[in-house]
Amino acid sequence: MQLFTPIEQLTGIGPVFQRRLKKLGIKTLQDLVFHLPHRYEDFSHITPIKDLRPNEDFCVKGEILEIANRRAWKRRMVITEAIIQDKTAPIKVIWFNQFYLTKTLKPKDQVYLSGRVTQAKDGLCLTNPAYEKTGSIDELTHMGRIIPVYPETRGLTSRWLRWLIRPILARLKNEIEDPLPEAFRKEEKLMFLRDALWQIHFPDSLKLAEEAKKRFAFENLFFIELWVLSERLKLAKEKALSIPLNLRIIKHFVESLPFKLTDGQRKSLWQILKDLEKPRPMNRLLEGDVGSGKTVVAAAAALEVAKAGFQTAFMAPTEILSKQHFKTVAKLLAPFKLDIGLLTGKEDKFMSWKLKNDPIEISRKKLIERSIKGEIDVLIGTHALIQDKVKFGKLALVILDEQHRFGVEQRAKLTRQPDVIPHLLSMTATPIPRTLALTIYGDLDLSLIDQLPEGRKKIITKIIQPADREKTYEFIEKEVAGGRQVFIICPRIEAGDKIKKDNMHWQEAKAVKEEYEKLSKIVFPNLKLAMLHGKLTVKEKEKIMNDFKNKKTDILVSTSVVEVGVDIPNATVMMIEGAERFGLAQLHQFRGRVGRSNFQSYCFLFTDSSNKKTHQRLKALITSQDGFDLAEKDLEIRGPGDFSGRRQWGLPDLAMDAMQDLALVERTRQLAKGILEEDSSLKKYPLMKRRLEEFHKRIHLE
Repeated sequence: MQLFTPIEQLTGIGPVFQRRLKKLGIKTLQDLVFHLPHRYEDFSHITPIKDLRPNEDFCVKGEILEIANRRAWKRRMVITEAIIQDKTAPIKVIWFNQFYLTKTLKPKDQVYLSGRVTQAKDGLCLTNPAYEKTGSIDELTHMGRIIPVYPETRGLTSRWLRWLIRPILARLKNEIEDPLPEAFRKEEKLMFLRDALWQIHFPDSLKLAEEAKKRFAFENLFFIELWVLSERLKLAKEKALSIPLNLRIIKHFVESLPFKLTDGQRKSLWQILKDLEKPRPMNRLLEGDVGSGKTVVAAAAALEVAKAGFQTAFMAPTEILSKQHFKTVAKLLAPFKLDIGLLTGKEDKFMSWKLKNDPIEISRKKLIERSIKGEIDVLIGTHALIQDKVKFGKLALVILDEQHRFGVEQRAKLTRQPDVIPHLLSMTATPIPRTLALTIYGDLDLSLIDQLPEGRKKIITKIIQPADREKTYEFIEKEVAGGRQVFIICPRIEAGDKIKKDNMHWQEAKAVKEEYEKLSKIVFPNLKLAMLHGKLTVKEKEKIMNDFKNKKTDILVSTSVVEVGVDIPNATVMMIEGAERFGLAQLHQFRGRVGRSNFQSYCFLFTDSSNKKTHQRLKALITSQDGFDLAEKDLEIRGPGDFSGRRQWGLPDLAMDAMQDLALVERTRQLAKGILEEDSSLKKYPLMKRRLEEFHKRIHLE
């Protein structure tokens, strides 16, 4: 038996349980022993039976005096009844539909039982308790100690996992080598790996369980940092095209703009231009709130590349956003006589911006031919840009908008070129908290645009109580009468999705189709409404958005598809139904869809929840307009995986939680950096190198 033994080779684990284990990502014995508990139940305190009280949970130890099954015909179930007794008193025990217990538990057996004590007619009773026959205290797995509770899947319980893990962990003890050097562990006061594994699965005390958790949290963060920093080092050794700084053309571009760049835009653009000068690939993330002007900065970088004789690929996650970028970039670069193409996946004709500054339609074939020859200066599109037939003759810069919406392989297809690697500029409107910037995005250099353009007014944000709904509708009518437009966001497309309200009642989430019917026919019968959601075709979505942009529609009732890349300066009201269902970062992005002109704008948050935590969370939007501040709060409340939609990273919960500890993140980064500076290939640390390779295979940060 070795760490890399497949679970198929375990005796007694048939195909059904193999499939269930694989659902939890467990394919080898190593995966199994590193499937760590997410909480514990303390069954170490044994209560004398005479001291039991009703409606509380207890763990007791005693001897079975009698045990038998009886059939309850009216309830159509088998009831197993037993009497157990310790030195202080007896108590009745009942299990429902567990008739097989009489084959396992016999009179005179010594057992541990834990569960809820209830008050029956004839005295106290233990109902459906967990059980374990006694051996020595060291052999107990489920009772009489602190027991682990694991992430589970259907048909695979924590009890079964404990039963499986304990003997395997005992047998593999000598196989487990520690990838962290001894001096390293001593300096950081970390448990030895073998001890940590045992104490995290079967702790002798909660204090030792915490020490083991600290060890694994540290280790996971350390290997994330080691990975991202080693990726930076690898990239620094690659070759890229050096784009000379052309101050004359950049100055001309800035002067041609109908507005003044903010300090954040100027600083970010300068950082990007200096990166493009270097003969190694840029790997930069441009962060900025919705409406902060990231596209302008990206357009300036593309202009610099084009005037040096090279190409830029600009990829966006949706067709609507690609077309919007095409129009915006073409308009910004119109004075510079560039050829800008648009390539999407759903149309037969593709646009190219010719010298005359009017778009012309050419075939996909011709557009690709021109791209291969290097004649298209900037090619904008969706994932259609990474199709095998699409090639670039002189690609020097790749721009990705909302890069986390693309997979690693999709991004790699664009940035993997035969001779040199193109520079990479990623953009996001989701501000990244400092801890995530140092870990998950640690291989990227960061540029921040932390200001909005001049003339933008602060968006007035309010939480609307159910009693004030009608007043809000009246306010919306007044805004529309004044020539403004409105977004109404619903969490669902269709009815049927129920959410829990205040831990007791179930409430149906607002659905866009039902709300559209109600609003258009009953609430706003005299206004023009449209409905937008993800199930519509691209052409339908585009028509709806164009009608809204051209003021043919007063109110757009939509799902979260408007979260990214929708620019309607005339819209001044953002009304969000079921606001508690969205994270703060997402709500802030919705809010950023209004306030894009000098008109006063409003964001109304509707919630039927009376939960204090929900209201506390939503109040953060009222007190802060700063996306970076809200991102930190959102991370604190929701955790890294939910904050950025990256639960599929493959990281254990311990690592996810540890990412919120800035001091720990900075410490592990410092140590990883020190090791790589001393030995970049990790020749002196073969166990660490092997563990890093395993880690790389298991984790998929995007």
